[in-house]
Amino acid sequence: MNALRTYPIIGAAIAQIAAATVVIAALLALAGILDGRALFWLGLIVQSVVAAMVTRLLGLPVWWVWIGLLFPVAVWLALNAGDLPAWPFGVGFVILYLVFANTARERVPLYLTNRPTTQALVSLMQQRHAERFTDLGSGLGGVVRSLAGGGGRARGVESAPMVWLLSAILSKIQRRGQILRQDIWVTDLSREDIVYAFLSPEPMPALYAKATREMKPGSLLVCNSFAVPGIVPDETWELSDRRKTRLYLYEMKSRAPADGGAEPSG
Repeated sequence: MNALRTYPIIGAAIAQIAAATVVIAALLALAGILDGRALFWLGLIVQSVVAAMVTRLLGLPVWWVWIGLLFPVAVWLALNAGDLPAWPFGVGFVILYLVFANTARERVPLYLTNRPTTQALVSLMQQRHAERFTDLGSGLGGVVRSLAGGGGRARGVESAPMVWLLSAILSKIQRRGQILRQDIWVTDLSREDIVYAFLSPEPMPALYAKATREMKPGSLLVCNSFAVPGIVPDETWELSDRRKTRLYLYEMKSRAPADGGAEPSG
């Protein structure tokens, strides 16, 4: 399961292969009963539904479930595009860029924090009487809005344009939290009590180095699912959610020298 969290596309491929196996078996069983057109539509529907179900069973984030559901339909549409104009594909590309612009550059996909994890973070804030919280790579800002208020200050940092815009609008409407459109590597962490990150394995060493340089003694770096290689966390919280989420808690002892680690070059 850890490999699937790190490389969810592997799980997506497994889901499509499993669904294709079910489709082949179903088509062979019904070949003499249904005509070709009915078999085709049945196969397309079964491929989509089974792929989505397997993706869900593998515990992948919800957007991968939607990808599993829609991928067979997208392939069929692409193969039958014929004389369709090019502009819908251009619009689709722009939308994908606006949502996933930071994935290739920062090697951080869009992960959304689920409700049990958010509740655990709320509990952590209360236990430590923390007043300042930052979510690095805050996505749609759900964690920030849940933790804002009650005398505490919560902010999110997001660089993907469309994701930032949606999360900023939601925070403005609900008047909860602040969402900055900013690179996580230039975000000042010196005043934060808790910094939360649900990123990917790739940036964790550099993130930890940044945290030790900037965060004050006694503050916490909380990493969802992806631990810092070679660093033993001060605490590990294992949640009872469907993902079996683990939160790795690193307490800052003292600030490291300014040259204590390099940030990713992108």
